[in-house]
Amino acid sequence: MSTQPLESAGPHDMTGYIQHHLTHLSQGEGFNAIHVDSVFFKLLIASVFLFIIFRAARQATPGVPGKFQCAIEMVLEGIDGLVKDMFHGDRTFITPLAITIFGMVFLMNFMDMIPVDFLPSIGEQAGLEHLRVVPTADLSTTVGMALCVFLLIQYYGIKSKGLATFFGEFLTAPFHAEGVVGKILTAFPNLLLRIIEEAVRPLSLSLRLFGNMYAGELIFILIACLTLGTTLGSWVPYVLGPLQFIAGFVWTVFHVLVITLQAFIFMMLTIVYVSMATEHH
Repeated sequence: MSTQPLESAGPHDMTGYIQHHLTHLSQGEGFNAIHVDSVFFKLLIASVFLFIIFRAARQATPGVPGKFQCAIEMVLEGIDGLVKDMFHGDRTFITPLAITIFGMVFLMNFMDMIPVDFLPSIGEQAGLEHLRVVPTADLSTTVGMALCVFLLIQYYGIKSKGLATFFGEFLTAPFHAEGVVGKILTAFPNLLLRIIEEAVRPLSLSLRLFGNMYAGELIFILIACLTLGTTLGSWVPYVLGPLQFIAGFVWTVFHVLVITLQAFIFMMLTIVYVSMATEHH
């Protein structure tokens, strides 16, 4: 992966360069700000994901599959097997959900493989002051996905247990007690632990993905800064250029594992949380 800074890629001092690349193209201010770049790339990636899936479905044949069909089938069958092992209810919706989560998160993470200045420089030529291309390095994206998973957990819990049993478990689990007095004494600790448990789930989902992708994006930017300080002398690019290439290549190879693992973890935790919500204590 090339991390060489382009001439049109924003401020050329290190601090300004980093701030430039970590600033979103936003509409509005504060809590009401909409990160236009994240929304655009999420919609673009969703379109690419749907194109891949529909193309695979149209080209599927009952005979010997081609390489593309074989790769898609391996992913789908692998994910379906994982869902089957962990979720013991109807998988009609859960398996497609898991496939969608893995595919979308992986593609959003994969945007970090694009050289840090490539798309921002194109955006600058189009009149865009800032442009961040990794949606999962935006906390708004990961929190939004985690909240959707949180609502899905509550829906499946109520659907499988009913309102009375679902909310009754807030007061009766994990500590069980016999008699009215015992149930009253354990109700508050149970409720407190359940609230913490429910709150931790979206936090862990969102912050884990955001933290890993933000750190990966920042490291790519720092690698690009190696040859940024031209004021040190014209010889700097010739000395640090090879070092920059090696560092960028090594981090790219490692980061491929990171983006795949983070997509897998987000998918697996979603399945686990939904499965736990449907099981009776």
